Amino acid sequence: MYSYTCAHKEYPFGTRLRVTNPENDRSVECVVNDRGPFVKGRDIDLSYACAKRIGLVGPGTGRVFLQVEGRDMSYIRNAEIQTDGRQGPFAIQIGSFTESTNAIRLKIGLGLEYDNVYVQEAEREGTKYYRVRIGDYADFREAVSVAGKLGREGYRTLVMKADQGK
Repeated sequence: MYSYTCAHKEYPFGTRLRVTNPENDRSVECVVNDRGPFVKGRDIDLSYACAKRIGLVGPGTGRVFLQVEGRDMSYIRNAEIQTDGRQGPFAIQIGSFTESTNAIRLKIGLGLEYDNVYVQEAEREGTKYYRVRIGDYADFREAVSVAGKLGREGYRTLVMKADQGK
C-alpha cells in the first residue's frame, strides 16, 4: 500500500514503469509486483502511495500514460524440481495459500496467458491450503519449459508430479 508498486496484466514482475497523470503532469515510478486489475477498461492498478503522488486518490481512477523504464532483474526466478521421475503427468505449482480468494486471484491472472490453470485444495496438519497449479503435462521437458517462462516473468515455480500433495 505504501510502496511504489502496481499491478499490471501483462508486464513481467519487476518491470519499472513511469506513470504520468496528464491532468496535472505529475508522475511516479513504480514496480510491477502483482497481476490485475481485473476490471474491464482498466490497465493498471496503482498502490495508494503511487496514486497519492500523482493525484488520483480522490477520484480513484483516471487516465494515465505508461512508459517502461526498465526491469529489476532480481524478480527472475529459477524453476524448482520436486520429482525424480520423468514419467508424467506433471504440474507446475505457482502458489499455495490459506485464503481461497488469494488463490482465485492468482488463477485469474495466470489464466490471461496460460491454459489449464486450476486450484487444488489440500489439508495438511489441520490447515486447508489452496494450491494454484498449471498442468497437466505429459512431457517433463514441456513442464520445465513452461516453468522457466513463468520464472522469467517473476513467478516462483515448482515442477512436480500432478498428483503430488493431494
